[in-house]
Amino acid sequence: MSLQPYKATPVFDQDSLPAALRNEHNTKAGVWGLLRVLEGEVRLVFRETGKSVRVTPENPGHIPPQEVHHVELCGPMRMQVEFYREPPPGG
Repeated sequence: MSLQPYKATPVFDQDSLPAALRNEHNTKAGVWGLLRVLEGEVRLVFRETGKSVRVTPENPGHIPPQEVHHVELCGPMRMQVEFYREPPPGG
């Protein structure tokens, strides 16, 4: 049986992506995020390391617990964030 998320955000596009995701934020202790892009691409940027990850339908973005990060738009897109209580697949 594969690991399933316990919660997920709605699907957002470039117009509906909340400011809270565009600005720095983090997950709680013990919560991993998996940013899935359904169409297009976004950049997932981590504050501490300055690391920037290109997130596409083929390359989801893994978000460790409590790491401060934000999402940057690269054009039209559709995305969703899933939440896990242990590292998600491929993480």
